[in-house]
Amino acid sequence: MWSPDSEINSIGMTVRHSISSSSGISSLSSCGNPHALPELPPGDEHRLQRAALTLQQKLILREWLKENRLQSHYSRLISIEVTSLEDVYWLEDSRASQILGKDFSAWNRARQKLPTSKAQLEVLKAELWSTVVKTSNHKDAWTYGGMLVVSVSVAGLVTLAAMTQPSLAPEARHSLLQYVTGKYLLPANCRVEWHFEDPSIVGRTMSFTVRFYQRNGNAYPICDTDQFFVEVASEGAKKVVAISELGSSTNPNNANEAKVKFTVRTAGQYKISIMIGSSHIAGSPFTKTFMPSSISPTRSRLIRPASIVVCQEGLPNLLYVEPRDEFGNICSYDTDVDPTKGYFVEIFDLNDQPCEKFNSAITLSYDKVNLRVNVIALFPEPISLRVRILYEGQLIPNALFDLIVLSSCDTTLVHKNIASRKLAIYDAKLLSIAGDVKSKPRKVLCYIGPKQFTIKEMILKIIPKRVATFRLCPSTKIQFLPNVSSPTQKNSTNGAVFIIDDGSQPKIELSSKDRNLIAATFTHFLIKNIGGSETFKDKQDFFYHEVRKFHSNCYHEKLALKVQRERILESSMKATKNFSVSDWCGNFEVIFQGEQGIDWGGLRREWIELICSALFEPKSGLFCTFHDKRQALVHPNPCRPSNLKLKYYEFAGKVVGKCLYESALGSSYRQLVRARFTRSFLAQLIGLRVHYKHFEQDDPDLYLQKIKYILDTDLDRNENVEIYFVEEVYDTMGQLVKTIDLIPNGSKIRVRNSNKNQYLDALATHRLSNNYSIADFKANHIVNGGSAEFRKVLDWFWVAVSNFSQTEMARLLQFTTGCSQLPHGGFQELNPKFQITAAPTFANRLPTAHTCFNQLCLPDYESYEQFERALIIAISEGNEGFGMS
Repeated sequence: MWSPDSEINSIGMTVRHSISSSSGISSLSSCGNPHALPELPPGDEHRLQRAALTLQQKLILREWLKENRLQSHYSRLISIEVTSLEDVYWLEDSRASQILGKDFSAWNRARQKLPTSKAQLEVLKAELWSTVVKTSNHKDAWTYGGMLVVSVSVAGLVTLAAMTQPSLAPEARHSLLQYVTGKYLLPANCRVEWHFEDPSIVGRTMSFTVRFYQRNGNAYPICDTDQFFVEVASEGAKKVVAISELGSSTNPNNANEAKVKFTVRTAGQYKISIMIGSSHIAGSPFTKTFMPSSISPTRSRLIRPASIVVCQEGLPNLLYVEPRDEFGNICSYDTDVDPTKGYFVEIFDLNDQPCEKFNSAITLSYDKVNLRVNVIALFPEPISLRVRILYEGQLIPNALFDLIVLSSCDTTLVHKNIASRKLAIYDAKLLSIAGDVKSKPRKVLCYIGPKQFTIKEMILKIIPKRVATFRLCPSTKIQFLPNVSSPTQKNSTNGAVFIIDDGSQPKIELSSKDRNLIAATFTHFLIKNIGGSETFKDKQDFFYHEVRKFHSNCYHEKLALKVQRERILESSMKATKNFSVSDWCGNFEVIFQGEQGIDWGGLRREWIELICSALFEPKSGLFCTFHDKRQALVHPNPCRPSNLKLKYYEFAGKVVGKCLYESALGSSYRQLVRARFTRSFLAQLIGLRVHYKHFEQDDPDLYLQKIKYILDTDLDRNENVEIYFVEEVYDTMGQLVKTIDLIPNGSKIRVRNSNKNQYLDALATHRLSNNYSIADFKANHIVNGGSAEFRKVLDWFWVAVSNFSQTEMARLLQFTTGCSQLPHGGFQELNPKFQITAAPTFANRLPTAHTCFNQLCLPDYESYEQFERALIIAISEGNEGFGMS
């Protein structure tokens, strides 16, 4: 009968001579050197494999008995040929009861816990074998010498070496035969050859070679199944993609090599982890340093608070230049190099004439701590200038700016404007709108506050009519012009000239003797709003700071939120219906009804995930993507179902605000909104008008096919291109269904070079912002009433509506028609027509509405301010159920 012990003994007699002579193994301590083990003949290797497998099964069985406190019965079980876990299944209960006695119940419980599937049993055996290797010691090898003749057999020598080296535990997946021969990949034996210096310059392709060796020192041919893995990561956990080429198809001698290539573009220290499975090779992870490349003027940046720099005479003002390389890394300098070398500052007046007398007013120095060039401006007198900063003759992109030097008196006045709660008001002259030059400058008032820059003109000297409103945000720019700006303005009696533009609304050209005060007040308010810098990182930090400051006044106590998973949106809206601002600032503890989970943060994140899916997925009907594209780009659905009211959008805004609020409190609270909103939608949220440039990102197909073509085409000379101010609607078969006027009588107005931008903006308004057109409104409504008092109120109504935002317009429609949306054709498709009626009520009452007839009833009022306030209150507070029939 074959037995592993006799098999091993016979093999041991065969190889004893080769072990002691060729390998130099003369003691048990020599077994710890795996490189000394010999190669075995093929026949002996197969026999040894069978013996080693049997031994492994016995050790696994012994470990299982030990874990269940049955190890005292091991010898008796072996004597009845129970030598593996598989044999445990087949041992009859009657015989097991005789052998184990009082421990039979423990045996029975342990056997019932054994997995029934073969795959699960193999997993358990692998875990037990790993424990055997970890916990075995020198004594075990001698204790079980009956199974393995340590003194004569190769298998015994190697098993003893494995058991006396706990470091081999992670390699327990290898068989005893592999330990005998050393024919397995050992991460500790692998070596790396670097093909680049440390430190190196970013932007270059770096490479290194990894050579793989077996435990016995022989080369190991690497392949895909060996789980070779390379990770290149910066200190900020930013990972760099690495490409690995295993072995060589042309040279067999390089089969044990892997060539790795990667490119680093961000300077800093990187850890290069080279692993085989879960084990690092020798020396891994390696630390390498990558330095910035040479300065690139196009990537360097001037750090300034706003587009206009405001200084005070006699006092220094500090700006910074961050020298960056072509990849945006901040550059450093050698100690023997002048860091300011190559920089040059040019100073001009507003007519672009050099002002050489002020060349010494701006000096440069280097800040070694922050690695940036200081630009120090010190002017002796009040003046308005234009400044350019160049590096090696090339303009730094944002280093062209207007500079105002104020007197001490003007500086004090500006600071009073900032500190006061009242709007700063300045006289000005309106010169042109969108390039349309006024034949006679019109007197206007400039109202500057913390949030808005508003231009109004007075009708009959008592009715303020808004000309334009610009938000105080970085996209709103004030540009200085020379004193003589156009042939129609050949004198300076109107004051200094400037343009205000936010990139979306028509440009407004103004003149004022207080231009510098207007620009300085605007700039200081802007800096206060954005936290002192126009960079995104600084604005984000400022926003988080302001949220945390607000949060310090609101106790972040836990607030239970019970919702239903199957009706997540409706139940969440109902649960938060009466929440105050302080409640929304609370720490939500989400409870899913019918479930037992406790919210330690995970349920809250799951709730946000489910809510975002219910709100922003196109199938919900509340938001949609352009042309049904699954690109996670959403905007309000212009054809949403009638059951989805404005309150759903309001709830969506609260959820997004909650996520922003929580994210500002730290990473442990951070919530991510699973939606990417269109630029046009975000612009409307902050009060900006949409314009054709939004198509480039929101609808790139339309931009490339139509918008860019119109911009690049000379419409005056190309008579083959005939475009009018209309939007054409086609069916699925490509047949023209109807045309919609983008402006009144648009079908009769041809698009030329002079009005192509107006046409594209009108198209953007129609496609991107629901087509709430005042011109369309005025052309398609019915007026009931003709008294002088009502005509006065009606004039006030159109003034107020002209100043309405998109949200206020939606509320007016909701209040009057019962729906915040217009039909696809606009006001002309509204049935019945929108009616404005004189209200048979006492004066100073709120407006009322009859939604069945689309009728708005306006009472009489004593002043425009009183009327506007009443109208806004009515549409804001009564858009659902207030004064409607």
